[in-house]
Amino acid sequence: MKPADNKIYLASKSPRRRELLRQIGVDFELLLLRDQSPRGPEVSEEVLPGEKAEDYVTRVTREKAEYACSTMLWRRLPVRTVLAADTTVTIDGRILGKPADPTEAAEMLRALSGRTHQVLTSVAVRRDETTHQTLQTSDVTFAVLTDAMIKAYCATTEPYDKAGGYGIQGMAAVFIQHISGSHSGIMGLPLHETAQLLHQAGITIL
Repeated sequence: MKPADNKIYLASKSPRRRELLRQIGVDFELLLLRDQSPRGPEVSEEVLPGEKAEDYVTRVTREKAEYACSTMLWRRLPVRTVLAADTTVTIDGRILGKPADPTEAAEMLRALSGRTHQVLTSVAVRRDETTHQTLQTSDVTFAVLTDAMIKAYCATTEPYDKAGGYGIQGMAAVFIQHISGSHSGIMGLPLHETAQLLHQAGITIL
């Protein structure tokens, strides 16, 4: 079926991704998946045994895009292109998800302190039966963090909805000495790569 217009569905709850899409003029509507239901989340973000970070974030993103398209058809919504994304942080082969509490957030920040880690963001754009997908990786180097800095940051609301327990667009920007890669990718949506995928799916931006 032909998409109704140039608008897309964004299958993400992230306010950062909404801001980034608005930044490049993409017209979108939210198509949210449930995190909680009697049967659990619609797309599980559990890491499979032995799964590498690259494979994990790619798989979860693809599943989100596929499920969002199925939801669109099931709800009989106007047919549009769907965009899904997922971001994870990894260091020494370990995947750092969203911390559940201050103790876990502090432990993550101590692991990142004074070291370089990787932020991986996968983006999937699905139209009809075709999925265009990419994986963007950035290196982020943290300064050495004191216990006082970590405690103060964990007392804010910032760490708890972000992979790795920090957000580059917030107060944690003062922790970061150097990045190599995509600033918007670290935020959760690499704009250059996203624009390319949308173009492949027939969505006009510029």
